[in-house]
Amino acid sequence: MKTLLLNPGPVTLSERVRQSLLQPDLCHRESEFYDLQDEARRRLLSVYELDPNKWSAVLMTASGTGAVESMIASLVPHEGKLLVVQNGVYGERIASIAKQYGIEHVVHAGDWMSAPDAAAIDRRLATEGPFSHVAIVHHETTTGRLNDLRDIGALCRNHGSRLLVDAVSSFGAETIEFDRANIAAVAATANKCLHGVPGASFVIAANDAIERAASRTYYLDLPRLARMQATRNTPFTPSVHAYYALVEALREFEEEGGLAARHARYAALAEQVRSGLAARGIESILPPEQSSVVLRAYRLPQGIAYDPLHDALKAHGFVIYAGQGDLSKILFRISTMGDVAATDIERLLQAFDGLMR
Repeated sequence: MKTLLLNPGPVTLSERVRQSLLQPDLCHRESEFYDLQDEARRRLLSVYELDPNKWSAVLMTASGTGAVESMIASLVPHEGKLLVVQNGVYGERIASIAKQYGIEHVVHAGDWMSAPDAAAIDRRLATEGPFSHVAIVHHETTTGRLNDLRDIGALCRNHGSRLLVDAVSSFGAETIEFDRANIAAVAATANKCLHGVPGASFVIAANDAIERAASRTYYLDLPRLARMQATRNTPFTPSVHAYYALVEALREFEEEGGLAARHARYAALAEQVRSGLAARGIESILPPEQSSVVLRAYRLPQGIAYDPLHDALKAHGFVIYAGQGDLSKILFRISTMGDVAATDIERLLQAFDGLMR
């Protein structure tokens, strides 16, 4: 029985992407690798139809957190100051990265169940600045909330700040208005909404932001990576086969209809899960209009703890995900990324029927 991953990455691969891992071994100093790297960078920009004269896709061998670390450590200049908007675990992680590198920063912490308070953020930008950058998690998978980049981006524009976006769990499935949101960069990974494998991540950054970048880190030095990749080079040995898989996943993404089709597919599956669980008395934590289509959080059924629920569903071929921190006692999470179909969700709901009995 095939086990489907309904956790927030890595995802269940399509057979096409899985087979791409069997391509020939390739030295990263050969022209064939630079062709692969160039195609990945070009296709990443095309996901959001970005102008290559203004934006660069910078690849690295790391998890999504590595891309976020590279973005924060590089793009906040030495004289800069960062406001971290935090309403979940991954906002906390950004603050930890800033602290680790000694970046001057202020944390605007909100309730994990709530959207960021735009008025309060506006006041902090006005009274505690100037801030060169504001960092926010687009899709905070702690609760499945999709934070509004447009409102925060407008505040950034008003106060002369640029937005740094953790789009690790939204890139390729949710709308990101790069220019309208006053974005300097977004960080993301191959193994979530793009349906690649772990090991390849990337930052898409405005070229002018790269030009003003700091060099606080060695391996994750974004400006050096950008300069070398632009000239068909790489400073280190990358995860070549993860790049193979990323390129194949991006080809598949485009052939299936791109961003609009991926969003629609996830939205249909997410609603199938939500309505099906609601019919079985299991409530979602957030209403659909506040949630991402990528992942949603649900209250644990009455009298059933997470571990027994996880183990029972895994026995039926489904891997779900726990809540984080104290939320593990009240919720579980289901993602609809990857090679998942409506028939799979129907089987999942049937598995819940057996558990509820």
